[in-house]
This record gives sequence, structure tokens and C-alpha cells, in this order.
Amino acid sequence: MTEQLPPAIIFDMDDTIVSDDKAAERCWRQVCNDMWHRIQSGTPEEFIADITEIRRWYWADPERIRRSSLNLALARRELLSMAFEKHGIEDDHLLEEMSAVYQGLKAATIEVIPGALDTLRSLRGGGIRLGLITNGDAEAQRDKVRKAGLEPLFDSTLVAGEFGVAKPDPQIFLHTLERLQVEPHEAWMVGDNLYADIGGAQAVGIQGVWVDWRGNGLPDNTPAIPYRTIQSIVELHPANTG
Repeated sequence: MTEQLPPAIIFDMDDTIVSDDKAAERCWRQVCNDMWHRIQSGTPEEFIADITEIRRWYWADPERIRRSSLNLALARRELLSMAFEKHGIEDDHLLEEMSAVYQGLKAATIEVIPGALDTLRSLRGGGIRLGLITNGDAEAQRDKVRKAGLEPLFDSTLVAGEFGVAKPDPQIFLHTLERLQVEPHEAWMVGDNLYADIGGAQAVGIQGVWVDWRGNGLPDNTPAIPYRTIQSIVELHPANTG
């Protein structure tokens, strides 16, 4: 028997609809390679690998998610400063310049996950109310929403930097439910972050659908057990759910 979709589905954006992690790695690689003549500590590959490792560690911590989700530019500077410290680099001007160059590259890199827009259109066409909640800076995330062509597809779009709190704060989920005019049990939250997306949604009674786009499965210390696990939101396309 095919599972019936709920009256409303709320989506995360980064690494759920728009590819973010892979794009970030490519942008950092370009920045490091282009500015390597000013870094010159170890090798470019070692420096890029360190940034990748620090990024994964940084965003795995619930407290840092809460603290940094409203100011991603500051978070990026913190990440880069950790890489500088590891390599013994003391150059505030270079730190600011690399952060700014990265931010410009990242803002211009919008990669919608294949099949995501078609899936959203089909869900909306089938009468499902759609909400979008994304953590991050107001200007940068709203610009990404526009460039990805997402605004017309959602009945409610909340950017944490505009709203004033970020996932997993209950307020941002409850406000979206109010906008969609549904009760918590009538909605799913679909996202890739077990803490911010799934745990946050489940705390207010919304069922969480985890996007395990890396295909690694639940970690041993998972902060939440999702109602369902998928690798891409394409699996929610009405044609694929029957």
C-alpha cells in the first residue's frame, strides 16, 4: 500500500532543494587555489581538506547551529580563522579578503538538485500546501530563494535572518503551520539536518522526513529518529508515491 502524502509539507532549502555542501567545497577550493600565493602553508589540497573537516565539525554542533544560523558570514570567518590558526597564519586582511571572495562566489553558485523543482510543482499542483524554512542571513538566503525560482512554489517562505530565530526554534515551525493553516499532525518537515530540521519539527508535533543525501544512514549519536528517510525529495514526487 502506497503511503498518502499529508495536506502540507515544509521544506528546508540548503542540501534539500539546492545543493549547498558540494557548492561550498568547490567555492572554497577556487578561493584557496586563486589566493594560494598569499597562503603558502602546506599544500593547497591540505588547506582545502582542513577547511572541509572544520566545516563538518563546526556544523555538527547543536549550539553552534543555534548561534551561527542567523549570521553565516560570521560563521564563515570563524571557520577560516580556525584553518588559519591550524596553519600558523596571522593575517587579518587576508582572512577578510578570502571570506569576501568566497561569499561572492557562493552567492553566484545556485545549483538546484535535479528533479527538485518538478517535484515541488507536482506537489503544489496536487493541492498540497508547501512551506519553506531556511536558516541563514536575510539578504543572502532571500537572494538564493529568488535565483532558484522558489518563491512562486511556496505558500509560505521563512528566512531565519528575517524572522529573527532559526531552526530548531519552535516559533519558526509554529508560524509556518499558522501560515499554511494546518495542525502539526497534518504536516511533514523535509530536511537534511537531523537536529535543526527533524528534531526541531518533531518537538512541535510535525513528522520529520530526513534527506540523507550522502547515503550514510543515521549516525550512532543521532539527535532525532525521522519518521521516514529519503535520499532526494524526488522520492516525494506524486508519480513516485503512487
